[in-house]
Amino acid sequence: MASKARGRNEPLPRPIIVKKIVAAAHAGHHGGAWKVAYADFVTAMMAFFLLLWLLGMTDEQKRKGIADYFTPTLVELRQNSAGANGVLGGDSLIAEDDYAHRARQTGQRAIVVPRAAIGGPESGDSATQDRARFEALKRALDARMAGDPDLKALRKNVRLVETREGLRIDLVDEADFSMFALSTDRLLPRASRLIGEVAKVIARVPNAVIVRGHTDSLPYASGRMMNNWMLSTARAEATRAKLAQSGIGADRLARIEGVADREPFVPADRYDPRNRRMSVILAWQKGGVSGIEQEEARH
Repeated sequence: MASKARGRNEPLPRPIIVKKIVAAAHAGHHGGAWKVAYADFVTAMMAFFLLLWLLGMTDEQKRKGIADYFTPTLVELRQNSAGANGVLGGDSLIAEDDYAHRARQTGQRAIVVPRAAIGGPESGDSATQDRARFEALKRALDARMAGDPDLKALRKNVRLVETREGLRIDLVDEADFSMFALSTDRLLPRASRLIGEVAKVIARVPNAVIVRGHTDSLPYASGRMMNNWMLSTARAEATRAKLAQSGIGADRLARIEGVADREPFVPADRYDPRNRRMSVILAWQKGGVSGIEQEEARH
């Protein structure tokens, strides 16, 4: 069809312009890595503020417990080991598996840390030497008592406990055995022999000796001059005298003391006869070579 003629006053037709727009390619999607990093940051901040709150709400003892919980190597304090947590576990000379203190029971070996901060053994060779002496002493005392028919039955009355003072040898009363005549400081024959055997063994080590007397909580009748403080001290002195007769010189004695019923062996029953006992303590010391170690080296 023929195009219409343009009139004289008509404008020129506008050109038709076609614009092609090509969208530029976007960068690749960066994913959600930032979300993971942000979540980690928020978690860390929450833990940090929780830590600050715990430090503000707890006392020193609880803070120490929290620190121990997060320590990589934990020290297990064996609360059910006859009152001890040391290298000997508070066991008697004939203990088999009465208490949860042996490695074969728990499947792991406990670690004993020197307690220098509270007056115990210092770390280093001196503590290691003392512990070696204590183990050797235990074996020697057990052997001596096992070889004596009269004292063999008393092995269960001898308990060895590592404390912050040193190795404590407890000579414990029971219902069928008493160290002293009732309400006196007079040693009975079997107890005297037992202390003599203990003296012969501890005479081989250089450690200083502490003697401590204990009683139960049974009170004395009204009007009597004796009391548990006096009795425990008198019995400690009688034990010291027997040790001296058996070869423990006065230069080895650090102190003797009576504590009455203030440190019960059986806290749940302060009238239990086992609370009546004598403690012979070998104090921690620095250096020196024990006679037991020398004797074992010869064999």
